[in-house]
Amino acid sequence: MKENFFRSMTWLHTWVGLLVCWLLFLIFFAGTLSFFKDEISFWAKPEIHQVRHQEHRVASQAKQINDVFADLQQKAPNSLSWRINMPDSRNPVLSYGYAEPKQPGQRRAPFNYTHIDPNTLEPVPEPRDTKGGGFFYRLHFDLHYIDVFTARILVCLASMFMLVALVTGVVIHKRIFKDMFSFRRNKGSRSWLDAHNVSSVLALPFHIMITYTGIITLIFMLFPYPAETVYEEGLSQMFNEALPVNKRAAPSDEHRPMVAINQVLDQIYTKYPNADISHVFVRNANTASSQIVVYLATAKEVVDNGPRYLFNGVTGQIDAQSGEDWSASAQFYDSMTALHSGRLAEPLLRWLYFLCGVAGCAMIATGCMMWAKRLRERMKPEQSAHRGLKLVETLNLATLMGLPFATCAFFIANRLLPIELAARADKEVLAFFLAWLFIAVLALFGRTQSHWRLAAWLNAVACFSIPLINAFTTEGNWISYLLTQQWALFGIDSAFICAGLMFIVQSRKIPSHDNVKEKGNLFKNRQLKEQQG
Repeated sequence: MKENFFRSMTWLHTWVGLLVCWLLFLIFFAGTLSFFKDEISFWAKPEIHQVRHQEHRVASQAKQINDVFADLQQKAPNSLSWRINMPDSRNPVLSYGYAEPKQPGQRRAPFNYTHIDPNTLEPVPEPRDTKGGGFFYRLHFDLHYIDVFTARILVCLASMFMLVALVTGVVIHKRIFKDMFSFRRNKGSRSWLDAHNVSSVLALPFHIMITYTGIITLIFMLFPYPAETVYEEGLSQMFNEALPVNKRAAPSDEHRPMVAINQVLDQIYTKYPNADISHVFVRNANTASSQIVVYLATAKEVVDNGPRYLFNGVTGQIDAQSGEDWSASAQFYDSMTALHSGRLAEPLLRWLYFLCGVAGCAMIATGCMMWAKRLRERMKPEQSAHRGLKLVETLNLATLMGLPFATCAFFIANRLLPIELAARADKEVLAFFLAWLFIAVLALFGRTQSHWRLAAWLNAVACFSIPLINAFTTEGNWISYLLTQQWALFGIDSAFICAGLMFIVQSRKIPSHDNVKEKGNLFKNRQLKEQQG
């Protein structure tokens, strides 16, 4: 009975992991990069690299918001939307803008942004059109190029499979702590199993936390029925009641001057004397239905959304607020989202998130490789690989080596594409998927050790080229970032240099020839059959 139970758990662990492992690798890979999405976005905009973080950032916010409001009142007094994005500890630039009139055929009104150095209050050059780290953040759960609803359902299902694989993995590993310190080199599938165990156990609490919280963040995609049962309008009504500050007033043609922004800020500072304001939004400016929404930063609290206040834009009275008196279930949901996103993390904790995410990628990758290696080892010399094994090996090479190469292509495109290129941000994304397609085509032609070696060298060259291209196309470089203590830029260049070194090590560990022993055995068996025939 006990033996049958463990055998069933092993079978379940193998197949729930294998069926979605390549999608899970994409989710983990993009999610791991997303922990530094703000830093990636900053790197992707060299036009603002000279802007430094303010020493007294929070104390300067009230004056900055007043100045921005005065400027917007002159530039776009009748705009339907104003947006003010305050600088924070990860983004030193103050940006604000207004919605231009929407043209026929446009889904959304284009925004005209101004970027300000908060230290000098002088405009900085307009950054290049790029998605930056936001691309990897959206790729993590939207997958790109497919319907958003379908993508998120797939991500939910893959996450549930991942959670089952983690639980069954704990069950079948009888020596889980011993396996954490065991690694046998050059032992075929045994080495891959040891690597799988080490990468799994070292960050096991993180893997369980990130998978479970990921499911919670999208739980309403899988189980919308309670909300649809309780609320007449379903999920939209539930979220409107949970976040009343998101409720928009209908546009009005009646002109009414807006309240002085100082009256709004005074109410914020009365509640929170040291308030750290992250965003200020204005809807229907200078009309009878104008609204002002103020977002406060979450600081170090384990919450994804800080307090938000909706003010009547004419009278300055608070019409709604969120984030103060939430129910236990709302607090739980928001805390789970915060733990998953890691936006609450300080630099050291964020690096820990990142390293645990890398361990998760290694866990998934070694699981993929181990399955294929085991089947190869069990094959007799005269046997040829079946279609399922060839498919797995093709997907392994295309995904495990293709995603890093595609990421390098995205960063290289950010530097080399012309600044004036139309839809430039979309072209960066296109470069990402074309590079991934290139490795996938390479995998279709062969999955031998020489193909893996070639892919490793391609990734190494691509990783090393990013700091070099950056140095030739911008005013900064890896050394200058270190000397001027621009740690975000230095960290990204350093990460690519380290990744390039790892790919060189990988290429040197892969033999330059294919498995000669297996080929020799196959040749001998064919000769023997011919003699017997």
